Amino acid sequence: MIRLITLTQPRVAQAFIDYMASRQIEVKMMPEGGGQFTLWLLDVEQQIEAEAELKHFLDNPNDAKYQAASWDMAETRQNHFKYSSPSMMTMIKAKAGPFSLLSMALCIGIFVLQQVGYGEAVFRALHFPAFAGQEWQLWRWLSHGLLHFSIMHIAFNLLWWWQLGGDIEQRLGTGKLVQLFIFSAALSGIGQYWVEGANFGGLSGVVYALVGYTWLMGVRAPQFGLSMPKPVFGFMIAWLVLGYIQPVMAIANTAHLVGLIAGLLVALFDSSRK
Repeated sequence: MIRLITLTQPRVAQAFIDYMASRQIEVKMMPEGGGQFTLWLLDVEQQIEAEAELKHFLDNPNDAKYQAASWDMAETRQNHFKYSSPSMMTMIKAKAGPFSLLSMALCIGIFVLQQVGYGEAVFRALHFPAFAGQEWQLWRWLSHGLLHFSIMHIAFNLLWWWQLGGDIEQRLGTGKLVQLFIFSAALSGIGQYWVEGANFGGLSGVVYALVGYTWLMGVRAPQFGLSMPKPVFGFMIAWLVLGYIQPVMAIANTAHLVGLIAGLLVALFDSSRK
């Protein structure tokens, strides 16, 4: 499924749903809480047509064709504004793409192994190259990003990876997300190793690259459909700064900073192209 838009007036949105149904394009409305309802397109192959028609609908919701479609569909409509909530897995899959989902599955699988007695073995196999000869074990330049050391650590990282990585993969394709992952994982790993050695792990360096990329693309190239609200960006920067000044938690601050810079650099390059 593809998320089209969130609205606060379900009866108005129903006119759009009825019109799309008359064109054999199925759109579902699901509650989001707080009086908001999200429209989901079921067939991803119809995304271009659905988004074009949605733009026309938002510009002119009182167009006679929408009202006529509602009258035509009234007798056959089965829903009558009784909306079912999607399953958790449906929501996760609707937001993410194949690479973001695969990465989440790998992180979770590795974390489970770490919790059932294989923590040391997993870390030895996946940590950033620290000893002679390990620099040629190419997976190590990336695999440190799949290691997590607590529930809070993995939950925080995977939530932002799903949110930001899913947006990038759906808007710009799997290739772009893979590129950002490789570039930021390698650079953030190098930076963190240079400062504190190889005793680190986690997806947060990549997450900060996605933060920087999404924010700058929203500012310089909004036509790509990526954006980050200023309060959210401010929170992530405040968390980055807090990591440097708090004395309690062990945080890979350099990986966060280098990851953010890496994402900004890629966004600067992408937004400068036609």
